Amino acid sequence: MKATFNFFRYLQEKQTTRQIVTKKIKINYIISMIKINSLVLYKSNPATVTGTENGKFAIRYSGGTQNVRENDMILLHEGPVTFETAMNFSEADLAELQEEIKDCWELLRSDDETKDAPAGFADLSSLSGRISGDDSWKLYSALKSSLFFQQDMKAFGKGQLVFIPRTEEEIEKIKNKNAEKEQEALLRDAFIQRLKNRKLLPEDSRFMLDVEALALGKSDRSRTMQDAHLRQSPENAHRVLLETGIWNISKNPYPMRWGMSMRSASASLDSPADEERISVDGVAWAIDNEHSTDPDDAVCFDGKYLWVHIADPASTVQPDSEVDRSARSRGATLYIPEGAVRMLCEKCPEDYALGLTAPSRALSFRLLLDDEGNIAECQVMKTLVNVRRLTYAQAQEMKDSSELKPLFDIAARNLERRRRSGAVSISIPEVNVWVDRSGGDDRVCVEQAVRYDSSEMIREMMLLAGEGAAKFAFRNSIPFPYISQEAPELPGSVPDGLAGEFARRKCMKRRMVGLIPSMHCSLGLSMYSQVTSPLRRYGDLLAHMQLRAFIDGRNMLDRDTMLQMLMEGENAAQAASRASRKSEMQWKLVYLLQNPEWTGEAICVDLKQKLPLWFIPSLGMETSFVVSGDIPLNGTVMVRAGRIDIPELLVDFMPV
Repeated sequence: MKATFNFFRYLQEKQTTRQIVTKKIKINYIISMIKINSLVLYKSNPATVTGTENGKFAIRYSGGTQNVRENDMILLHEGPVTFETAMNFSEADLAELQEEIKDCWELLRSDDETKDAPAGFADLSSLSGRISGDDSWKLYSALKSSLFFQQDMKAFGKGQLVFIPRTEEEIEKIKNKNAEKEQEALLRDAFIQRLKNRKLLPEDSRFMLDVEALALGKSDRSRTMQDAHLRQSPENAHRVLLETGIWNISKNPYPMRWGMSMRSASASLDSPADEERISVDGVAWAIDNEHSTDPDDAVCFDGKYLWVHIADPASTVQPDSEVDRSARSRGATLYIPEGAVRMLCEKCPEDYALGLTAPSRALSFRLLLDDEGNIAECQVMKTLVNVRRLTYAQAQEMKDSSELKPLFDIAARNLERRRRSGAVSISIPEVNVWVDRSGGDDRVCVEQAVRYDSSEMIREMMLLAGEGAAKFAFRNSIPFPYISQEAPELPGSVPDGLAGEFARRKCMKRRMVGLIPSMHCSLGLSMYSQVTSPLRRYGDLLAHMQLRAFIDGRNMLDRDTMLQMLMEGENAAQAASRASRKSEMQWKLVYLLQNPEWTGEAICVDLKQKLPLWFIPSLGMETSFVVSGDIPLNGTVMVRAGRIDIPELLVDFMPV
């Protein structure tokens, strides 16, 4: 090895070479004809020339063979070179060669005139006549990895191989950096072993950031999990984080995994502008659950017209404004057991929710109903409304009062009208899930939702408003978001009880959103839109912006722009819905872990699958398992939770 590369010693021994050095190593870019069996660089890789054809050179390299132009290559050695021999050296050979490269560097640095002078590869390799072509790639590789020289990449880009000696300070910095890398590599190797054993130290959390990124959907791979030979998936990353104690079972990854923020929108709405509004006499009723903090609808009947008043954030939100883009990217308010992550900023309800100020500003739908309960007329107007808030329970107690009875009667008539048109009603018990952090820990509460007639009444009012808005927009040729659904294919006979509800649900088609009105068969409506939650749903806010532009006489969004904005908001809303469902499921599993003695009733709702399908009303969960003996539809059995897998959102239930 040293005999082959004794040209460095030769530098010290030959006065002619010394003269070259004292002249700042006059760079020798040897211009030679590339010949067959020359060694060249092609795309920074070594190759040998095997022939010529049509003005191009045939080369052989590790990737195969190819014909290339002369300008695409850089000559390393005229040859003759044998490809296999030129490639046949080890890392140990390169390490040994570094000592001789250091001798050359010391010689160059010993002279003030040459210590910073660049040296051409051809100069270095030609100083000894005993340097063979087969050793040229070895020398070039050693110089590229040397501490003592750095390659001039600007010259390389021009087809020249030039190396510049580094200063002592530069070399010291590189040595320190390499030492730090070696130390970090040792620390990481020890960490990987601890990870495999699931026994991390507190300081190991810094190594787990890429595992968290995978679990949160911010990345699709993790170097840490790869190094530990662990299967890479968001679910398995979640499992590893739980098993190592980096996360606890209260960590909810699903909003971020579905691209949702865990913070409410920050873009602030302007305060409502003073503008001409119609004052509506009487009191409108904002009826919602007891936990509601942003009531966005209120209803009343004045003896002739049904009024549905809706919060009016579109009075200040303009299309493609910062607030609009933020709301569109979220699609909807994200409801998770930890709380609500609002589509609009937290302070928005103070100015725009109904019943928090007196009077409240609203965008109102005034509906005239005929004797059959059909909408004979719908007008949309900007209003000032006196609103009184009620919970569903309070409204239920006032069901027969003079103020609310007309609304319940209208709702009952509308429900009957929709059923005559083919509406399909599905009633499956629901639960409310929330996280109580008042005690300093995350205690999960699961409570069956109470169904009130007042809730069903408000639902019918909102459907009437959506139907009226759709007809108003269609009649006035307003580009508008319509919601439709194809008719379900119901079987000839449907079981009774909860099993029948599940049988009907299984037949339902997916809803569709677009700019062309069509039948919403499951609601029994010829056309329909959602307009009653602009504080919480982007599609509703977009509809309001169009309605306001129309009644103000301003330019409306054209169909193409409208469709693009609508689809962006709809995609985000679907992501929010998935994140909400996944989050609720995780917290239900946490609830079961926190309550290991839990038992509950399971109802058999489907026997046509491989395993019977069961529904657990007290948890709002579906599950499959086998019991001994024959179980009829709607039959019940008491169950408890067995194995619980939070990362996979799975739980095995078994009969008690």
